[in-house]
Amino acid sequence: MKFTEEHEWLRVEGDEVIVGITTHAAEQLGDVVFVELPDEGTVVSKDDEVVVIESVKAASDILAPIDGEITEVNSTLTDNPSMVNDDPQGEAWFFKLKFTDATQMDDFMDEAAYQKFIG
Repeated sequence: MKFTEEHEWLRVEGDEVIVGITTHAAEQLGDVVFVELPDEGTVVSKDDEVVVIESVKAASDILAPIDGEITEVNSTLTDNPSMVNDDPQGEAWFFKLKFTDATQMDDFMDEAAYQKFIG
């Protein structure tokens, strides 16, 4: 698993990357009450706003970590946004992205570096 400075986790499966937010990010957000997901088939560029999350504390955007095409979204989250708090690094993934340039993954942290990053 790789991690971004925006507190996203990325897990590569074949030519796709699964994207979610870290436990740390979910704890900082508080109780998630709304999730807006992208449409499947949407082509995104690195740093495009892809997902909107609203919690009792704040609203936040999830950015595309790399260039690619959204191939699947976790539509369960729209009906049950609290899953983000219950299992942020597991069942509460947001979307799958078919990447166009695998070398973009080289820029991200491993778990040890991420733990050091969040202190």
